[in-house]
Amino acid sequence: MRTNHEIDYRIFGEEMQCVEIELDPQETVVAEAGAFMYKDQQIQMQTIFGDGSSNGGGGLMGKLLGAGKRLLTGESLFMTAFSHMGSGKARVAFASPYPGKIIPMDLQQLGGKMICQKDAFLCAAKGVSVGIDFQKRLGTGLFGGEGFIMQKLEGDGLAFVHAGGHIIERELKAGEVLHIDTGCVVAYTKEVDFDVQMVGGIKNTLFGGEGFFFAVLKGPGKVWLQTLPISRLASRIHQYAPQTGSRKEEGSVLGGLGNLLDGDGY
Repeated sequence: MRTNHEIDYRIFGEEMQCVEIELDPQETVVAEAGAFMYKDQQIQMQTIFGDGSSNGGGGLMGKLLGAGKRLLTGESLFMTAFSHMGSGKARVAFASPYPGKIIPMDLQQLGGKMICQKDAFLCAAKGVSVGIDFQKRLGTGLFGGEGFIMQKLEGDGLAFVHAGGHIIERELKAGEVLHIDTGCVVAYTKEVDFDVQMVGGIKNTLFGGEGFFFAVLKGPGKVWLQTLPISRLASRIHQYAPQTGSRKEEGSVLGGLGNLLDGDGY
């Protein structure tokens, strides 16, 4: 038996997805602030401290503890709870914040705990705890791409995370090792060992263009990978954004000279 609320869902779209949650009377889903898309009239929304679970303990101190954990992962102090207060079925939907995929995760079938990148959480059944997970190794915290603090999802209900581009799910056998770009790790089950390793080789390190470190995931367990980390997307957008006093465009073979010839140089 689940202790978290049981919810049904449908995912719509391809590159810009949304998830529609179907609630029975008195069921609640908790979502990240700003993820809301639409809801039926019978569903009431309420802003709450933390994630609405009881893992932080009762009373004001418990709520402050839960909210404080969210600050450490760079999230808002508040979340929004959507509760079905009418009769029959009612629906509420949440949209992804940038191009990518929404991943449904049944925590009951995944060992009750998932480790995710800091900004991955989208929404979950009420009762799922959204906390923090500290990287215990110094090297992993410094060079693992996500720092010392990651998100931790615990419970036995459904949770939904979002990641950029296409999602690849891998099942690692005991002792199997996977080398990954540090920004491409979305989530992994609690059994997976997460570490970092230097790329190796002077030419690879200096001229490979892939950074100095790999993320190293060792099985057994499941891992989820993304093809387009938001940091990589932001870096490319910044690279081609207009700069003060100059312009950079794709296909500009002559560069600055070309800008002078077409009248846009200074």
